[in-house]
Amino acid sequence: MPATRPPFWPAHLPTHLTLPATNLFYNAEVAAARYPDKPFIVFYDAAVTFAQFRDEAQRLAGFLQQRCGVKAGDRVLLYMQNSPQWMVAYYGILRANAVVVPVNPMNTTDELRHYIEDSGARTVFVAQDLYPRVVPLVGEAHGQLAHAVVATYSDYAGQVPGITPPDFVTAARHVEGPGVVHWSDALDMRLMPGPLTAGPDDLCVMPYTSGTTGKPKGCMHTHRSVMCTAVGGVHWLGDTPDKVALSVLPMFHVTGMQGGLNSPLYGGATVVVLPRWDRDVAARMIAHHRVSWWQSISTMVVDFVSNPKLGQYDLSSLRWMGGGGAAMPVAVANKLKDITGIDYVEGYGLSETIASTHINPPLRPKLQCLGTPIFDVDARVVDPATFEPVPPRETGEIVVHGPQVMQGYWRNPAATREAFVEIDGKRFLRTGDLGWMDEDGYFFMADRLKRMINASGYKVWPAEVEAMMYHHPAIQEVCVIGAQDAHRGETVKALVVLKPEQSSPVSADAIIAWARESMASYKAPRIVEFVDSLPKSGSGKIMWRELQQREAGKAKV
Repeated sequence: MPATRPPFWPAHLPTHLTLPATNLFYNAEVAAARYPDKPFIVFYDAAVTFAQFRDEAQRLAGFLQQRCGVKAGDRVLLYMQNSPQWMVAYYGILRANAVVVPVNPMNTTDELRHYIEDSGARTVFVAQDLYPRVVPLVGEAHGQLAHAVVATYSDYAGQVPGITPPDFVTAARHVEGPGVVHWSDALDMRLMPGPLTAGPDDLCVMPYTSGTTGKPKGCMHTHRSVMCTAVGGVHWLGDTPDKVALSVLPMFHVTGMQGGLNSPLYGGATVVVLPRWDRDVAARMIAHHRVSWWQSISTMVVDFVSNPKLGQYDLSSLRWMGGGGAAMPVAVANKLKDITGIDYVEGYGLSETIASTHINPPLRPKLQCLGTPIFDVDARVVDPATFEPVPPRETGEIVVHGPQVMQGYWRNPAATREAFVEIDGKRFLRTGDLGWMDEDGYFFMADRLKRMINASGYKVWPAEVEAMMYHHPAIQEVCVIGAQDAHRGETVKALVVLKPEQSSPVSADAIIAWARESMASYKAPRIVEFVDSLPKSGSGKIMWRELQQREAGKAKV
C-alpha cells in the first residue's frame, strides 16, 4: 500500500491491518466464549449456536484423528451443498490440523477423481444426495477414498412458514456402504482431538481453480492468508456481532466461504444459510429473519429484481448488499436501489487470493467497478508483455501483491512459476484479468486476458458490451462471445435471455439495431441468438467459455 492514503480510503481505517497470528479455528473458540448461546447458523428455522458449533467441530476432529487416521497436513475433501454440516465440517478439519479441500457439489464422479488423486485425500465429508457419485471412488487402492462421513441435511433443518425446502434437504437418512459413517454417529462417539498444532503459516484450505485452462489446480492457502480476507472484510465493511447475513453463495467458492462462514465467525454475526439459490425463498428468508447483509453476485441480483412478486416481501431490514464475480449492470443496480435504497458494493478477488483484493469503499462505491485495493495490497495495471506500468485509464493486466495471495499451486511448480512475476523486488500474482485504473485509484475490469474478440482489428471486450446491453428493457441476461466471420475474422455474438414478462415479441434484428445506436458499431453484436437460459458455474457465474467452445464447435462442422 502506498505511504500516502489513497483518495476516498475510508477515513476511519488505517491502510495496514495487523492480522491474528493464530490457527483459523481459534476464531471458533473466541466466538463460543463470547457468544455461547447466540445463533451462529440458521438453517431454514433451526439454529446452531456458537458453542454448539465449536463443540461439534471438535468432536468431528476427534473422529477424523482417531477413526480415519487423519494427521497434521492431510487433505480432507468437503463435498456438500451449503449447510450447517458444511460449516461444521470445515472447522472440524481445521481442528484436526488438516487441510480443507472444498469441492463444487456439481462435480461428477470423473471430476471428483481428479481432486482425490491430485490432493491425496483419503477422507471425504459428503452429503447423502451426492454420495452416489462418491461410491465408485471408495476403496483400498492408491488414489481412492478410505472413509466417507455422510451427512443428512434434514438433521439440521427447521421449518419456515410458507417455504418448502427442496427434496434433498428434507430426505431422511438412508445411505449405507463400505467406509461409510453417518455424521450423527461420528458426533455421538464424542471423541476429542489432540492438541491444536497448526500455526498461521501452515496450510489451511485448498480451493481448486475452475480448470478452464486445463485440469483444476489447488491453490495453497495458509491460515494467515485466509485470516487476511476474513478479518479484512469485517473491518472494511464495519460489521458488528448483530449483523444477520444471508449466505447463499456456494461456500466451496472463496467468496461464499469467506463472506458466509469465516468472516461472520470472526465477527460473531449470525448467518442464514440457503443450500441453493431461489429468489422467492431468499426474499422470504430476508423478511422472516430480518437479514441485514447479503453478499451476492450480479446474476442473482438480476433474477431477484426481476421477480414480479418481490413487492410482497418486507425487505426493509437490508442495510448492505455487495459481491463480485462479474460487473453489476448499471440498469440492474439502479433498479435495486429503487427497490431497497441500497447501493450495490462491488469487489474483486480470485481463488488464488482467497476472495477480495479490492472492494469499493462502502460510502463511495462506483458502479461496475472492482473497487480500490484493500489493506496491504499493492495492485498495479501493467503491460502483459513487458510488465511495465500503464498510465491511468489505459488497459493492461491487473497484478497483485498482498498477504492474501496463495503460496502457489499444489504439486504444480510449473504453473506456479507462470502465475507469478517479480516487479520491484516483490512477487506479484498475474490475475489474467485486463483492467484499468482511474485517477482516484479505483480499478475497473475490461475482460479476461484471453477473452478479447478481434473484429476487423478492433479489440472488443465482451464484458463491456454485456454491460451496455443490460440497458435494453427486454433483456434479462446476456452473454457475448466471438463468432467466426468471413470478412471480420471474428464478429460479436450475443446470447440473450428475454424477460419473461415481455408483453410484445422482440426480434433479434430489433436488438441489433438498438445496440448499434447504443455503442460503437464495431462493438455492437452482429448476431443475436435467443436462449431459454445461460449455463452457470456452481458459484453462479455465466460460463462464457462453454458458450464460446460450443460456438467454435459449430464453426468446425
